[in-house]
Amino acid sequence: VQLVESGGGLVQPGGSLRLSCVASGFTFSNSAISWARQAQGKGLEWVSAIDSAGVRYYADSMKGRFTISRDNAKNTVYLQMTSLRPEDTATYYCAIPGPLSDLSGPFDFWGQGTQVTVSL
Repeated sequence: VQLVESGGGLVQPGGSLRLSCVASGFTFSNSAISWARQAQGKGLEWVSAIDSAGVRYYADSMKGRFTISRDNAKNTVYLQMTSLRPEDTATYYCAIPGPLSDLSGPFDFWGQGTQVTVSL
């Protein structure tokens, strides 16, 4: 199983970024995929998830600002982030929830993460 995130970077407050997670090594279309983030010195925070049927889930603080989507033909999940705030600064990971977990974790597999920095 491999998950590769990309799309992070430096953005000003109020700006937007789109993160991508390309997956391989498993049947992507059958799997839920989650995004989680970790700010420096803080614990892991679940952000969003999309299940195999395309149903989307969000943490309360991300609702209305973040949109998760998936393209099964490309084995890719996206996280479109808008109205970014300094407190969104973190390393963002895509992950596969464990078989006995809900979509917010715990997770069986992780990517290497992509850094998002929201600053002037």
